[in-house]
Parts: sequence; C-alpha cells; structure tokens
Amino acid sequence: MIRVDAHHHVWRLDRGDYDWLTPDMPIYRDYGLDDLRPLLGDIDATVLVQAAPTEAETEFLLQTARGSRGLVRGVVGWTDLEAPGAVQRIEALAKDPLLKGLRPMLENIEDTDWIISDAVHPALRAMADAGLRLDALIQPRHLSIMPVLAKMHPKLNVVIDHGAKPPISTRELEPWAADLARVARETRMFCKLSGLGTEAGGGWMMNDVRPYADHILDSFGPSRVMWGSDWPVVELTTPYQRWHTISQRFLFRFGLEERDEILCDTAVKFYGLK
Repeated sequence: MIRVDAHHHVWRLDRGDYDWLTPDMPIYRDYGLDDLRPLLGDIDATVLVQAAPTEAETEFLLQTARGSRGLVRGVVGWTDLEAPGAVQRIEALAKDPLLKGLRPMLENIEDTDWIISDAVHPALRAMADAGLRLDALIQPRHLSIMPVLAKMHPKLNVVIDHGAKPPISTRELEPWAADLARVARETRMFCKLSGLGTEAGGGWMMNDVRPYADHILDSFGPSRVMWGSDWPVVELTTPYQRWHTISQRFLFRFGLEERDEILCDTAVKFYGLK
C-alpha cells in the first residue's frame, strides 16, 4: 500500500510569476523535490499542484514530474479557462498522462460566481470530456455555488482544496460547517484534508484544528477525503512532519481500511494515479 501526499507545490522565484509570494514571507525562497524528499517518511507518491496562474507554471510542473523518478504521479496545472482558445488548449494539455487536472485560483478572483459564468462553461465542459479534474481553491464564500457548479457540469470531477479554508484563526464554525455539509450531501465532490494549519495561524494546537478536520471527515467520509500537506505553504505555521503526525491522530477513530482510503486510495481513485 503506497502513501500519497495529494497536495504540494514546488517553485523557483526567478520565474517571476508567483504574485502572492512576497519577500516578507518566511517561504520566500526556492523549493524543489530535493527539499521535500527528506520530509516524506512513508509517503512514496505525490500530486504536484500549481502555485502560479501561468502556462509556464504548468510546463514547469510537468517537467518536474517527469524528472521526479516516480515520486510525482500527477500534476494539477493551470490554463486560462476563459481564453478564446481554452477548449483547444485543454484538449492539448490532456494528452500528457501526467496532467490530471487544472486549478483556477478562485480565491484570488473577486467575482465569487466566476466559475459558474457563461465564459468558463466551454472550458469546464472540455475538462470533463478530456477526463481532467478541477481542483477548487475556494473560500467559504464559494461554498454556496458548489452545488450549482455540480448541476451545471455533472461529469466534472471536483475536489475542494483545504476544506474551503475555514476561519479557524477566529474559531468560527458557521456558516462554513453547514455550507460544507450541504456540498458533501448534494454533490459528489471530494475534499482535501490539507491547509488547515495555515488557516489556524501561528502557534496552533491540535484541538484548535480538530473540530474542522472532524467536520470534513464526517461530511465527506473516508472515500471522498484525501490527505495533503500543502507543502511548503504548511511551513508558515508548522513543519511538514508535525502536520502529518497530527493529521494521523485525527484518523485514529477510523479502521485501518478507512485510513488507507484517506492516505492513499481516495487520491489514487480521484486523480487516476498509477
């Protein structure tokens, strides 16, 4: 049984397209797979996710995956979903077996309804037809439109990144909890158990995050939840290994088969990893 980190990044600052990454941030430096490998422990497969909204990012990640000696089993890239040639570009990208999905950076788009707009509809339909998945980098404000997205694109496989970034630092559960539960109940979307430490802020303890992790697990169940590190962003508030250890404590209430789903099978099934 392999173990999968279903969400991490790498980047090189000299590429100059990480607008969100600023010199005042502790993670403002290059990060590559050689930095990640010593942290992985029993993890032997990963999904590499875009961190910049450019075509150059997609090619950089695919090149990284090709040279990863089998570590990176899938890439979630980026392309402009409302560009005039988006459908043709998606069809071309989908020919690469390492490309498993695309991720528009919805949290940075002011229009909450952008993903369900007419301008994006052809691209999402093309993604579904090509077998590409959508990573939904969303905030709580987007949860109410996720059922709408699911009805508009019933063939599109969608995973919600980082539990939709709940407001853990302010210890608020609602309306995030009710909205997330509705998405789980009314759609067949998946969810990543990732990024929660970042939302908790510096100095967080396990019990600060537990109510949010428990709600994700209760709402979606092990067959629709996959674990991810969100490295190196996770390093803003805690080391990789600590997030991995604490996450596994959240899973103690499950049997071994259900833990295997969260730590491996769900990601393999969703992304079609080999």
